[in-house]
Amino acid sequence: MIAASAPAHGQAPQAQPQQPPITFRAEINYIEVDARVLDAQGKFIPDLKAGDFQVLEDGKPQAVTAFSLVNIPVERQERPLFASKPIEPDVRTNLQAADGRIYLIVLDDLHTNPMRSNRTKQAARQFIEKYIGSNDMAAVVTTAGRTDGSQDFTTSPRLLLRAVDKFMGSKLRSSTMNKIDDYNRTVGTSAAGDKPTDIDDRERGFQARNALDTVRNLSQYLGNIRGRRKALVLFSEGIDYDINDVFNNADATVVMDATRELIAAATRANVAVYGVDPRGLTSGGDDTIDIQSFPDDTSLGLGSSAIFNEVRLGQDSLRVLAEETGGFAVVNRNDFATAFQRIVDDNSAYYVMGYYSTNDKRDGRFRKIEVKLNNKSGLVVRARKGYVAPRGKAPENKSTTANSASPELREAMESPLPLPGLPLGMTAAVFKGPAPKGSVVISTLVNGSSLPFTEAAGMFKNDLEVMAMATDTKGKTTYSDRNTVNLNMKPDSANRVKATGFRVIQSMDLAPGRYQLRVAVREANSQKAGSVTFDLDVPDFAKRPLAMSSIAITSAMSGVAPTIRPKDPLEKLLPGPLSSYREFSTQDEIAFFAEVYDTIKAPHKVEIAATVKAEGGQTVFQTREERDSSERGSGAGGYGFQARVPLKDIAPGLYVLRVEGTAQIGDRETVSTDVVFRVFPAPAARQ
Repeated sequence: MIAASAPAHGQAPQAQPQQPPITFRAEINYIEVDARVLDAQGKFIPDLKAGDFQVLEDGKPQAVTAFSLVNIPVERQERPLFASKPIEPDVRTNLQAADGRIYLIVLDDLHTNPMRSNRTKQAARQFIEKYIGSNDMAAVVTTAGRTDGSQDFTTSPRLLLRAVDKFMGSKLRSSTMNKIDDYNRTVGTSAAGDKPTDIDDRERGFQARNALDTVRNLSQYLGNIRGRRKALVLFSEGIDYDINDVFNNADATVVMDATRELIAAATRANVAVYGVDPRGLTSGGDDTIDIQSFPDDTSLGLGSSAIFNEVRLGQDSLRVLAEETGGFAVVNRNDFATAFQRIVDDNSAYYVMGYYSTNDKRDGRFRKIEVKLNNKSGLVVRARKGYVAPRGKAPENKSTTANSASPELREAMESPLPLPGLPLGMTAAVFKGPAPKGSVVISTLVNGSSLPFTEAAGMFKNDLEVMAMATDTKGKTTYSDRNTVNLNMKPDSANRVKATGFRVIQSMDLAPGRYQLRVAVREANSQKAGSVTFDLDVPDFAKRPLAMSSIAITSAMSGVAPTIRPKDPLEKLLPGPLSSYREFSTQDEIAFFAEVYDTIKAPHKVEIAATVKAEGGQTVFQTREERDSSERGSGAGGYGFQARVPLKDIAPGLYVLRVEGTAQIGDRETVSTDVVFRVFPAPAARQ
């Protein structure tokens, strides 16, 4: 689990790359290509060097300036044995973005029959639950642009599944069926003999263009991620608009152009499209159930073969997108397991090569790429076929972040994924704020060993540029704050920062809803920057009879790290600063604080209990207290609850802290929150 990899002794996360760090450029004529090298049994060969490869573009050798082996293990989320499912961690680091696979799951609601929505959801859920590892980053998007059915990049399966469960197909009725209806309406009328038409033709063309443009824009967005393979997993019945019949289909040429533009964008961004038809093995028979009879005039081409042709067109569109971008299509198969595992394999082990193309013309032409091996017989190289060069004048870089921010901070804030240039750990705790808002406290710990200092007159200096932003589900920024922290410290303080990190605590008030918090930090001396994201639900605490805040945790050692907190609502409620890691030494002591909010009108009591359970379910700590509703004062009030947990007598291992509130009236309304943490042995005493 994520929490298990959190730092100890108050340290911010330590960067431990699995392969040597490689810098992949962002220039227009800089090209990346990834390649899988397999033996005769289909096994990946992981021990090749840059000199073993040759890259050609349109037959001309290219000078590879960046080379990296990516070999990513599939990690599973750790969970206590007594828990039926993993408990989602309440801390985030920016190191996972550098360690895992990148999946963008696109649910094509515009080309999924509403009656087959569940098939799509089942297939997408299977991929998320069984094939996405805890070290992977994934996002969910729909082609129709539903914000309530989308999820930005996250490591949380719960959030991904929540987005998938809201999926609903909106595919138009079959073109063939519309034409049959038109034929039946005109039989015996003056219009008899006219060629039947599809009443939805223009809307069908619009939806095809919309879906293709959405995938194109997503590919361009993913192009900002460098040095990595990006998998766009498209769950769709495919584009069944007949682009071959330009005379009878008004938008055939436009849809064809949109397809080309999508492929061009994906190949330039090194995005592999994997098309998955959730219908499984099908011949289109599902769509013929409502057809009572086909026209007797076979020259109209409106028989059962026309339905089959629509299925073929849709599946062919998936094949084309996949084959041209380096992925593959999953069509006409009921068992997705093998295909999903192959997607994982494709994105787990590969070589990434970057080069400056010797052809820098922006002519929009296809450039063929060949990746060859030098003196390596019996091996097969799988790589994309090429890319389409951009056309026209290079676009200007338009920043959405405050212009006063440094370029490095802007890049960190605007990156699709968290940037690990400066390792960060982060947590966010939500409490009741000014009604109906929630008060959000953010604690970010900067890795101290990554902070270089300059020395002048016996003082050690560096400046930290810190920015926090909250974005709602519609992509609207609801909060943004940027500050500069000037570090000017004596040697002892500088050494303490290097050993324990430097913490920044910020707070904001947010209306109830879903948000993605993003914090970026840039240090001035070497201009390194990092960013970390946190998916946050701000509840309306007044809506339920009983509600609970987050659990805010600190420890004795958490207070060792220097902390700046100009506005910290928890400062007087916790004995130390809000901790953004979940590993604690047996020499440490945990302190926590939570609030239970009570809107029940009748006089009553509320029992609040806290337990700490070991991995096997044994209780190693417990405390409880009873509170009277008269303590709330007027309106919807809350009960503060705090306790300390000494760790000296607790064995090293995985633990779950649960705080639970129960109303002692009526149906005994209950609320609870769980936090997972790990205890590790204290370092051995020096001799």
